[in-house]
Amino acid sequence: MLTVKDLFDLSHSLAGAWLAGFEKPWEALPGIKAMILELGPTLDPAEYNEVSEHVWVHRTAVVAPTAFLGAPCIIGPETEVRHCAFIRSSALVGAHCVVGNSVELKNVILFDNVQTPHYNYVGDSILGYKSHMGAGSITSNVKSDKTLVSVRSAECVCPTGLKKFGAVLGDRVEVGCNSVLNPGTVIGPDSRVYPLSSVRGELPPRSLWKTGGVIVPIEDR
Repeated sequence: MLTVKDLFDLSHSLAGAWLAGFEKPWEALPGIKAMILELGPTLDPAEYNEVSEHVWVHRTAVVAPTAFLGAPCIIGPETEVRHCAFIRSSALVGAHCVVGNSVELKNVILFDNVQTPHYNYVGDSILGYKSHMGAGSITSNVKSDKTLVSVRSAECVCPTGLKKFGAVLGDRVEVGCNSVLNPGTVIGPDSRVYPLSSVRGELPPRSLWKTGGVIVPIEDR
Protein backbone atom coordinates (compact mmCIF):
# COMPACT_ATOMS: atom_id res chain seq x y z
CA MET A 1 0.00 0.00 0.00
CA LEU A 2 1.21 3.49 -0.88
CA THR A 3 2.01 5.63 2.15
CA VAL A 4 1.91 9.40 2.69
CA LYS A 5 5.65 9.59 2.05
CA ASP A 6 5.30 7.56 -1.17
CA LEU A 7 2.59 9.86 -2.52
CA PHE A 8 3.58 13.42 -1.64
CA ASP A 9 6.38 15.94 -1.40
CA LEU A 10 5.14 17.36 1.89
CA SER A 11 6.98 20.65 1.42
CA HIS A 12 4.23 21.70 -1.01
CA SER A 13 1.42 22.09 1.53
CA LEU A 14 0.77 24.02 4.74
CA ALA A 15 -0.50 20.68 6.02
CA GLY A 16 2.81 18.94 5.29
CA ALA A 17 4.08 18.67 8.86
CA TRP A 18 0.67 17.46 10.04
CA LEU A 19 0.35 14.87 7.25
CA ALA A 20 3.80 13.53 8.14
CA GLY A 21 2.25 12.10 11.29
CA PHE A 22 0.20 9.59 9.28
CA GLU A 23 1.24 6.47 7.41
CA LYS A 24 -1.85 5.84 5.28
CA PRO A 25 -3.22 8.98 3.60
CA TRP A 26 -6.87 8.27 4.44
CA GLU A 27 -6.01 8.33 8.16
CA ALA A 28 -5.81 12.13 7.85
CA LEU A 29 -9.31 12.65 6.43
CA PRO A 30 -11.30 12.74 9.70
CA GLY A 31 -8.99 15.41 11.14
CA ILE A 32 -8.93 17.95 8.29
CA LYS A 33 -11.46 20.31 9.87
CA ALA A 34 -9.70 20.40 13.23
CA MET A 35 -6.34 20.89 11.52
CA ILE A 36 -7.60 23.93 9.58
CA LEU A 37 -9.15 25.45 12.71
CA GLU A 38 -5.81 25.07 14.49
CA LEU A 39 -3.69 26.27 11.56
CA GLY A 40 -5.76 29.28 10.54
CA PRO A 41 -5.14 31.50 13.58
CA THR A 42 -1.36 30.95 13.23
CA LEU A 43 -1.26 32.43 9.70
CA ASP A 44 0.47 35.79 9.33
CA PRO A 45 -2.24 38.50 9.27
CA ALA A 46 0.04 40.55 7.03
CA GLU A 47 -0.42 37.82 4.40
CA TYR A 48 -3.87 36.37 5.12
CA ASN A 49 -7.20 38.11 5.66
CA GLU A 50 -9.81 36.39 7.80
CA VAL A 51 -12.65 37.42 5.49
CA SER A 52 -15.29 35.77 7.69
CA GLU A 53 -15.11 33.59 10.77
CA HIS A 54 -12.63 30.74 10.18
CA VAL A 55 -12.14 31.64 6.51
CA TRP A 56 -8.61 32.77 5.69
CA VAL A 57 -7.72 34.06 2.22
CA HIS A 58 -4.23 35.08 1.12
CA ARG A 59 -4.02 38.69 0.00
CA THR A 60 -2.73 37.63 -3.43
CA ALA A 61 -5.54 35.13 -4.07
CA VAL A 62 -8.35 36.07 -6.44
CA VAL A 63 -11.86 35.03 -5.35
CA ALA A 64 -14.81 35.70 -7.66
CA PRO A 65 -17.74 37.52 -6.03
CA THR A 66 -20.06 34.62 -6.86
CA ALA A 67 -17.85 32.01 -5.16
CA PHE A 68 -18.90 30.59 -1.77
CA LEU A 69 -16.28 30.01 0.91
CA GLY A 70 -17.64 27.88 3.75
CA ALA A 71 -15.89 27.70 7.09
CA PRO A 72 -13.37 26.54 7.90
CA CYS A 73 -11.14 26.99 4.88
CA ILE A 74 -7.80 28.43 3.84
CA ILE A 75 -7.09 29.78 0.35
CA GLY A 76 -3.39 30.07 -0.48
CA PRO A 77 -1.21 32.58 -2.35
CA GLU A 78 -2.01 33.40 -5.98
CA THR A 79 -4.82 30.87 -6.07
CA GLU A 80 -7.83 31.59 -8.27
CA VAL A 81 -11.33 30.71 -7.06
CA ARG A 82 -13.57 31.26 -10.06
CA HIS A 83 -17.24 32.16 -10.51
CA CYS A 84 -19.78 29.88 -8.82
CA ALA A 85 -17.18 27.73 -7.06
CA PHE A 86 -18.67 26.13 -3.95
CA ILE A 87 -16.26 25.44 -1.11
CA ARG A 88 -18.61 23.81 1.37
CA SER A 89 -16.27 23.51 4.36
CA SER A 90 -13.02 22.02 5.64
CA ALA A 91 -10.88 22.84 2.61
CA LEU A 92 -7.18 23.68 2.66
CA VAL A 93 -6.31 25.00 -0.81
CA GLY A 94 -2.62 25.61 -1.48
CA ALA A 95 -0.69 28.16 -3.50
CA HIS A 96 -1.14 28.70 -7.26
CA CYS A 97 -4.26 26.51 -7.39
CA VAL A 98 -7.35 26.82 -9.58
CA VAL A 99 -10.83 26.13 -8.21
CA GLY A 100 -13.07 26.60 -11.20
CA ASN A 101 -16.61 27.25 -12.29
CA SER A 102 -19.16 24.97 -10.56
CA VAL A 103 -16.42 23.10 -8.68
CA GLU A 104 -17.42 21.81 -5.24
CA LEU A 105 -14.87 21.06 -2.51
CA LYS A 106 -15.59 19.44 0.86
CA ASN A 107 -13.20 18.04 3.48
CA VAL A 108 -10.16 18.21 1.23
CA ILE A 109 -6.51 19.16 1.05
CA LEU A 110 -5.25 20.55 -2.24
CA PHE A 111 -1.48 20.78 -2.38
CA ASP A 112 0.17 23.68 -4.23
CA ASN A 113 -0.39 24.03 -7.98
CA VAL A 114 -3.45 21.75 -8.05
CA GLN A 115 -6.03 22.40 -10.75
CA THR A 116 -9.72 21.57 -10.38
CA PRO A 117 -10.82 23.97 -13.12
CA HIS A 118 -14.12 22.74 -14.61
CA TYR A 119 -17.20 21.06 -13.08
CA ASN A 120 -15.36 18.89 -10.56
CA TYR A 121 -16.60 17.45 -7.28
CA VAL A 122 -13.81 16.67 -4.82
CA GLY A 123 -14.91 15.37 -1.43
CA ASP A 124 -13.09 13.62 1.42
CA SER A 125 -9.94 13.57 -0.70
CA ILE A 126 -6.32 14.74 -0.91
CA LEU A 127 -4.84 15.99 -4.18
CA GLY A 128 -1.05 16.09 -4.40
CA TYR A 129 1.28 18.72 -5.85
CA LYS A 130 0.57 19.66 -9.48
CA SER A 131 -2.24 17.13 -9.80
CA HIS A 132 -4.98 17.96 -12.27
CA MET A 133 -8.63 16.95 -12.53
CA GLY A 134 -9.87 17.09 -16.12
CA ALA A 135 -13.19 18.74 -16.94
CA GLY A 136 -16.12 16.87 -15.40
CA SER A 137 -14.00 14.40 -13.46
CA ILE A 138 -15.21 13.73 -9.90
CA THR A 139 -14.50 11.81 -6.73
CA SER A 140 -17.27 9.51 -5.52
CA ASN A 141 -16.88 9.48 -1.76
CA VAL A 142 -19.66 7.14 -0.54
CA LYS A 143 -20.37 3.57 -1.67
CA SER A 144 -23.83 2.90 -3.08
CA ASP A 145 -24.56 0.36 -0.32
CA LYS A 146 -23.24 2.81 2.33
CA THR A 147 -20.79 0.26 3.75
CA LEU A 148 -17.28 1.21 4.90
CA VAL A 149 -14.67 1.88 2.23
CA SER A 150 -11.71 -0.41 1.61
CA VAL A 151 -8.68 0.21 -0.61
CA ARG A 152 -7.84 -2.61 -3.01
CA SER A 153 -4.31 -3.13 -4.27
CA ALA A 154 -2.60 -5.98 -6.09
CA GLU A 155 -1.50 -7.40 -2.73
CA CYS A 156 -4.43 -6.92 -0.39
CA VAL A 157 -7.71 -5.30 0.57
CA CYS A 158 -7.18 -2.71 3.29
CA PRO A 159 -10.19 -1.59 5.38
CA THR A 160 -10.17 2.15 6.11
CA GLY A 161 -12.96 2.26 8.70
CA LEU A 162 -14.40 5.25 6.83
CA LYS A 163 -17.85 5.64 5.36
CA LYS A 164 -16.70 8.67 3.34
CA PHE A 165 -13.45 8.49 1.39
CA GLY A 166 -13.12 9.76 -2.16
CA ALA A 167 -9.64 9.64 -3.65
CA VAL A 168 -6.00 10.38 -2.98
CA LEU A 169 -3.91 11.62 -5.89
CA GLY A 170 -0.14 11.59 -5.60
CA ASP A 171 2.01 14.38 -6.97
CA ARG A 172 1.63 15.23 -10.68
CA VAL A 173 -1.32 12.90 -11.34
CA GLU A 174 -3.46 13.64 -14.41
CA VAL A 175 -7.12 12.57 -14.41
CA GLY A 176 -8.87 12.58 -17.79
CA CYS A 177 -12.13 14.37 -18.51
CA ASN A 178 -15.41 12.91 -17.22
CA SER A 179 -13.72 10.21 -15.17
CA VAL A 180 -15.09 8.89 -11.87
CA LEU A 181 -12.72 8.05 -9.04
CA ASN A 182 -14.67 5.54 -6.98
CA PRO A 183 -14.52 5.42 -3.16
CA GLY A 184 -11.10 4.40 -1.92
CA THR A 185 -9.11 5.25 -5.05
CA VAL A 186 -5.39 5.90 -4.46
CA ILE A 187 -3.29 6.96 -7.46
CA GLY A 188 0.50 6.96 -7.27
CA PRO A 189 2.66 9.90 -8.33
CA ASP A 190 3.16 10.66 -12.04
CA SER A 191 0.28 8.41 -13.10
CA ARG A 192 -2.41 9.21 -15.65
CA VAL A 193 -6.04 8.22 -16.13
CA TYR A 194 -7.73 8.04 -19.53
CA PRO A 195 -10.86 10.15 -20.09
CA LEU A 196 -14.21 8.49 -19.33
CA SER A 197 -12.62 6.05 -16.89
CA SER A 198 -14.17 4.47 -13.81
CA VAL A 199 -11.23 4.00 -11.45
CA ARG A 200 -11.14 1.85 -8.33
CA GLY A 201 -8.42 0.76 -5.94
CA GLU A 202 -4.71 1.55 -5.97
CA LEU A 203 -2.83 2.59 -9.11
CA PRO A 204 0.96 2.28 -8.81
CA PRO A 205 3.27 5.25 -9.47
CA ARG A 206 4.08 6.04 -13.11
CA SER A 207 1.14 3.97 -14.37
CA LEU A 208 -1.50 4.55 -17.02
CA TRP A 209 -5.14 3.57 -16.42
CA LYS A 210 -6.50 2.81 -19.88
CA THR A 211 -9.98 2.09 -21.21
CA GLY A 212 -11.54 -0.92 -19.49
CA GLY A 213 -9.29 -0.64 -16.44
CA VAL A 214 -6.15 -1.93 -18.14
CA ILE A 215 -3.08 -0.74 -16.19
CA VAL A 216 0.29 -0.37 -17.93
CA PRO A 217 3.53 1.25 -16.79
CA ILE A 218 4.50 4.60 -18.27
CA GLU A 219 7.77 4.11 -20.12
CA ASP A 220 10.55 6.68 -20.06
CA ARG A 221 10.91 8.44 -23.38
